[in-house]
Amino acid sequence: MLSHKAANGIYRIIDANTNRLKEGLRVCEEIFRFIVEDRRITRLLKGIRHQADVLAAALACRNRRLAARNSARDTGRSLHTRPELKRSGVSDLFAANIQRVKESIRVLEEFSKLTDTKCALGFKELRYRVYEIEQRAAKAIGSRYR
Repeated sequence: MLSHKAANGIYRIIDANTNRLKEGLRVCEEIFRFIVEDRRITRLLKGIRHQADVLAAALACRNRRLAARNSARDTGRSLHTRPELKRSGVSDLFAANIQRVKESIRVLEEFSKLTDTKCALGFKELRYRVYEIEQRAAKAIGSRYR
């Protein structure tokens, strides 16, 4: 059985990674909606974002995640790397955000294994769908949007 502190930390991890996942997907989605103007990839990214919501809600209810949130005292809040603050173009912006998406899904997949294997399998499936979308999207962006 997990201690209260550990359980609270897990809810914070789920909350932070759900937010990071959805934010990264939204950036990618907007690139394909308004810059590349690719309806198919936009729809795929939006579908992943909505499925992630469903899985996150099944994993830990939103109220519990919000109650555990402590943004003001987050030890990682002020940490950043120099490359994180610079993007060289739309292609680079997409690459950085799709990487955030993949990392967040993996974290959610791993922490789901502690309580809900069905959610863990759902996140795993999402992760592989993102890998496929990334390949298509990178090809669609190509070198046109540096």
